[in-house]
Amino acid sequence: MNILFAAYENSWGGFFDKIRSALPHHCFEATGGFQINSLKGVDVLIPTMSSVNEKILDSADRLKLIQQCGSGLETVDLVAAGKRNIRVCNVPTDISGNADSVAELGIYMMIGLSRNIPAMAEHMANGKMGEPQGISLQGKTAGIIGLGGIGNALIRKLKTFDMRILGIKRNNIARTKKELELEWVGTPDDIGRLLKESDYVILCLPLTAETRNIIDNDTISYMKEGAFLINLSRGGVIKKEALENSLAAGRIAGAGLDVFWEEPPDPDDGIFGYNVMSTPHIGGSTDVSMDGIVKVVSENIRRLEKNQVPLYSK
Repeated sequence: MNILFAAYENSWGGFFDKIRSALPHHCFEATGGFQINSLKGVDVLIPTMSSVNEKILDSADRLKLIQQCGSGLETVDLVAAGKRNIRVCNVPTDISGNADSVAELGIYMMIGLSRNIPAMAEHMANGKMGEPQGISLQGKTAGIIGLGGIGNALIRKLKTFDMRILGIKRNNIARTKKELELEWVGTPDDIGRLLKESDYVILCLPLTAETRNIIDNDTISYMKEGAFLINLSRGGVIKKEALENSLAAGRIAGAGLDVFWEEPPDPDDGIFGYNVMSTPHIGGSTDVSMDGIVKVVSENIRRLEKNQVPLYSK
C-alpha cells in the first residue's frame, strides 16, 4: 500500500523512519512539509498537522484510512471523510505513553517558570551565586482544565509535589472527583473559580468549537496575579491577544507554550519577549510515546490489509 506522511521526514522523533521500518513491505512517502497537494494513489494518510478538507479529499481515488499519529483530529474533516467511506482513526494519549510524556513536559515548564531559568543563566554568566530565589510547587494550587489522558497523567505526577489540585471536566463530575481523589472538580461553567484559585493553570483539553479561545480577555482576567498559564493542548484554546496583553500588563507571571496559534510560530513574535517558556510542539515526542504510537499505527495498517476494522475509529 501507498502511505503518505504529511510532514517532514524527521518530524516527531523520527516517527517516519520507525513506521517505515515496522512495515517494510509498504511504500512510504513524506510531503516535506505540513501540507497535502494530492491524495491520488494514496491508500493511507498520516495527516500530522496538515489540513484534510473536502477539497483535498476530492483528489483521493483509493484512500481507505486516515490514521493520525497522535490524538488530535481537529484538522481532519470527519464528515467529509465519512461521506467517502474513509475511516479516520487516532492514537489515544493514555494507551501509548503520550499522555505521560506530555505531562512530564508540563511539569518541566512549571518548574522552569517557577525557578526562573533565564535569570539563572544570567546570574551564572555574571558570577552571582545564590540567586534567583525560586517558587516551590509545594503547597501551591494547580488548576487542570481537561481531565482526559493528559490531565489524568498530570494529576498522578503532581500529587508527589504536595500540591492542591483542582479540575474542570465536561461531565461525570462527581465520579471524576472521587476516582482522581481531587478536592474539587467543576464544569466549564465553573472555570472562573478554578482560575481565581490556581497558581498554575494547565490546559489539557482538545480543541473544539466549544473550547476555542476558552482563555480570552474575560477568562484570563480571573487568574491570580502572579500565576502561570501552561498550554499542553492546542494553540487555538488561547486567544493570543489576551495572553500577550496579560503578560505585558504583568497580570500573570509567565506562560509555558508547547503549542501555538500558528505552527511554526514566527520566532520574532513579540510575545516571546515576555516571560514565555516555549517548546516546539514536542510534548509527546519521547522514546516511550513514539514506540507506543508506532505500535498502534502499524497495527491499524495491518488490520486494513486484512480487511479488519481498525482500532480507535472515529
